[in-house]
Amino acid sequence: MPTSPAPSLADAFDVLARCVAQGLVPGAVAAVGTAETTLHRAGYGFAELAPQRREMTVNALFDVASLTKVVVTTTLALQAVEQGRLALCQPVAAILPRFAASGKGAVTVRQLLTHTSGLRPGLAAQPLTAAQMDVHEAVLHAIYQQPLACPPGSAVLYSDLGYITLGAVLETIGGARLDDLARRQVFTPLRMRDARFNPAPPERARCVATEVIPQRGGTIVGAVHDGTAALMDGVSGHAGLFATCTDLERFCRLWLNNGTLDGQRLLSPAIVRTATRNQTGLPWSRGYGWVLQPNPLWPAAELCSLQAYGHTGFTGTSMVIDPQHGIFAILLTNRVHPTRDGTLEKMSTVRARFHNAVWAALSK
Repeated sequence: MPTSPAPSLADAFDVLARCVAQGLVPGAVAAVGTAETTLHRAGYGFAELAPQRREMTVNALFDVASLTKVVVTTTLALQAVEQGRLALCQPVAAILPRFAASGKGAVTVRQLLTHTSGLRPGLAAQPLTAAQMDVHEAVLHAIYQQPLACPPGSAVLYSDLGYITLGAVLETIGGARLDDLARRQVFTPLRMRDARFNPAPPERARCVATEVIPQRGGTIVGAVHDGTAALMDGVSGHAGLFATCTDLERFCRLWLNNGTLDGQRLLSPAIVRTATRNQTGLPWSRGYGWVLQPNPLWPAAELCSLQAYGHTGFTGTSMVIDPQHGIFAILLTNRVHPTRDGTLEKMSTVRARFHNAVWAALSK
């Protein structure tokens, strides 16, 4: 009886091409690689559908949304821990005294990193801006005044507010804005050449469109999609990063190489191992920043090892890194374009089909 040929990486990318052709997402750029190299990178479909059609390119700049949390904020926080400028057990209010308002004095840095602080997912309403307060400060003030949704350490509650707060912690101890810290301590040493917040006007022609929002002038291109990050001038600990697939490939290779890439050491093997194991002791697993299994936010990679870790972004982005099999997969899409309505289930389907085909082809 003839046997079926073993699945290949080309087959996996064919799966993604079919998903785009079927209209599950307007466009996509994906890459798969190892600690040493990128095995394959390809783009499909359209970077924009409305008001004009633009074909996707492999060097397109994506608003990666919540991938900001791991690429920028988590990495900077772990560096600060290694340098002795930040302690995981440290109360956040020791650095940001006003954060202690409304019963938050016991929340620690560790709880911000693991989404166990008890902070709500987002702001209930747009913060009011007092005459003496800029909008960035108004967002922080609203977080400081907001009570917790549950006691610290009692549950995993995914929270943008926690990472906005962590960004403010890093700016306070680092003496610079988060985008400056990220450029100096992450993007430049890793040679993530296109990674940035707030792309300049000449770069916007490479940016992938997100949602069409009439209140924000129509199709959003080159400006952060997340509403709270937009209020904060596009620079926040939870969202705002723009990057190419190539940039994120280098970031994934850093983690597969235990914190070192091309002779540049950004993190120690000890902290990489610590950040990627379960730190919650609760039903939903999280490391420091990273999503682990089991977790309802796991990015639909069903054939990876239990040691794998990853993260997703609201705009339709994801990274999965599997140290046991020695591979990573990056999937960048514009699933919210031209509208987010009805796209979550489609996005889950695309991720599952692509990831499973990749791991079927490459798992050891």
